[in-house]
Amino acid sequence: MTYPAPIEPAHFRRVLSAYPTGVCVIAAQDGDGRKHAMVVGSFTSISLDPPLVGFYPARTSSSWAAMAPIGSFAISVLGADQLAQCQQFASRGMDKFGDLAHGATPSGHPLIDDALAWFDCTLEVTHEVGDHYLVVGRVVALDGHAAREPLLFYGGQYHGLGQAVTASPQPA
Repeated sequence: MTYPAPIEPAHFRRVLSAYPTGVCVIAAQDGDGRKHAMVVGSFTSISLDPPLVGFYPARTSSSWAAMAPIGSFAISVLGADQLAQCQQFASRGMDKFGDLAHGATPSGHPLIDDALAWFDCTLEVTHEVGDHYLVVGRVVALDGHAAREPLLFYGGQYHGLGQAVTASPQPA
């Protein structure tokens, strides 16, 4: 099969920006009590039976490299009013939790206070897919409080359902 000229990554990203995504924090606590976290805009449901969800961290993600061996993780779905938390967790090289108040899932992973929804997951499988991994988690506990607007990433900016809330960096 013959393919046309290679697709430029910047053009690919620009075209994909027409599709809005939700913003989530993936977090886990290791056996030494260290908390690890990352922001993703690639969270999706996969299966109802069994209950499976997934996300796509970059293969170069040091946060995912620290979380993968733990074998379980939590997902917090952020609301439009949680942009500051999003930016804190999207940063590199700092204590992402700092003095941020947070709870824990039943399995003990960090849970962002006032998240719209949360999922407590065990790691089901990880596949290499291009320059990312597909991480599939089996949901063992969950809850939601979707009375507020979700934080969305669309057109290179963060949004609520109504308008842009800032033009900040992209989620991982």
